[in-house]
Amino acid sequence: MRAERERDILSLQLSVPAPAPAPPAQVLPSRNSSNFPWESISRDSLHKRRATGGEQKAWRKKRKFELGRPSANTKLTSADQVCVRPVRCRGGNMKFRALRLDCGNFAWGSEAVTRKVRILDVVYNASNNELWYLQHYGVGIGKKKSAKTVELPVSFVFSTEDNTSQEAPEDDSVKQSGHLQRKLEKRQADRKLDIHIDEQFATGRLYACISSRPGQCGRISGYVLEGKELEFYTNPQNWWRDDR
Repeated sequence: MRAERERDILSLQLSVPAPAPAPPAQVLPSRNSSNFPWESISRDSLHKRRATGGEQKAWRKKRKFELGRPSANTKLTSADQVCVRPVRCRGGNMKFRALRLDCGNFAWGSEAVTRKVRILDVVYNASNNELWYLQHYGVGIGKKKSAKTVELPVSFVFSTEDNTSQEAPEDDSVKQSGHLQRKLEKRQADRKLDIHIDEQFATGRLYACISSRPGQCGRISGYVLEGKELEFYTNPQNWWRDDR
């Protein structure tokens, strides 16, 4: 009986079809390569090379606190298309990712005045050429000269009505007290207005610098350029100087 069982087992094993051949081994790219299939944005240093130039062995998995997110690349848009997305962060804290904005709060430092104004255009950015190259040349970085120029939306085309500064009509019925008149006269005696800013007010546009981070706080805050900083940015030849 035992021999018959062994023969039955052998017959069953012989009747099983042969396994399919194994597929050829796939050669994965290096971890430092940009073509790594599951490489995500990470702020760790395990995927970087050593100071000696050698590759590091991945001795642990990725961590949640080392992740990186895509840049916001905030765009200018019309008021009805403003988009700010909340992002949940470590500890339950929230960030606000501004994807499309049209206005911001800008301070005039010498006059201690802050107003909410509409942003017309991005003229220059020292840290990233992609933020102003398209607006300046009409062609994105990496495109050939023969490519079609990108037309700006209607919201970015400004007529002469927006450029001209309209003064409030003087009303004779409004009377000023003697105290108010003396206060205004005292202010005007010490008033010093930069020539470049005065010229900009005539056109209805001012150069300003964004000091906030729209991709983190969800809003645009900045200050009006004055003095040496304004002189630097009003001359485009200074943007590529080596001694800046």
